[in-house]
Amino acid sequence: MPVLFVGHGSPMNAIEDNVFTQNMRSVGESLPRPTAIVCVSAHWETMGTQVTAMQDPKTIHDFSGFPRELYKVEYPAAGDPALAIETKKMLKSTPLDLDYSWGLDHGTWSVLVHLFPKADIPVIQLSLDRRRSFRAHYELAQELKYLRDKGVLIIGSGNMVHNLRMVAWNKLDVPGFGFDWALEADTTMKALILAGEHERLIDLPTQGRAFQLAIPTPEHYLPLLYAIALQEKGDQVSFFNEQAVGGSLTMTSVKISSTV
Repeated sequence: MPVLFVGHGSPMNAIEDNVFTQNMRSVGESLPRPTAIVCVSAHWETMGTQVTAMQDPKTIHDFSGFPRELYKVEYPAAGDPALAIETKKMLKSTPLDLDYSWGLDHGTWSVLVHLFPKADIPVIQLSLDRRRSFRAHYELAQELKYLRDKGVLIIGSGNMVHNLRMVAWNKLDVPGFGFDWALEADTTMKALILAGEHERLIDLPTQGRAFQLAIPTPEHYLPLLYAIALQEKGDQVSFFNEQAVGGSLTMTSVKISSTV
């Protein structure tokens, strides 16, 4: 299976018809049908690593201050308890706890409503352990490679550049507007991904002012590491939604596809 990193941006993308959601739908239509989906969302941080294991995960509206229409969105995909248990057995670097209370947060369903609008593919979420280093997250992700061969689609959902404190709210409607440091960070990240420079990507948050501003906190960047960690030699890398929003966010998304 291919691997995706999707810049999810505002929760409003779940209900809007814009260039980002149109591209998500196109990418979804281009994918082979997965047997299941594993999503690593920026919006599920835990102490320790957890995986959802319920049969019917709830749709979590983990935000506030948005239009009522957004709170009515449901993504009724089934869970996959067997896959959760199998993943628990396969991971060797860390204990994996089965979760029966979380569900699907907006980092997951706001993307999946466009990639797979029928909600007819089982979905589980893997949490982000707050205590793990960038390298430890990358190494954990590498243990998931076997899932690609089983037809499981792995999706990282976050944003490569994500600094909400510096958003230019008065320029949200200006297409592609990005501060110089945001565009620099995004351009460098794309070049490193294409070059397979994973070591530099792991250490990137410490590599100067542009990246410190682009990645002020780790949770929206870490899902990218989960995607690139699954890259195999010879895989084809492509980008979609390569656009800045509000100066300090980028929607840049990555598709990693096997050429075999």
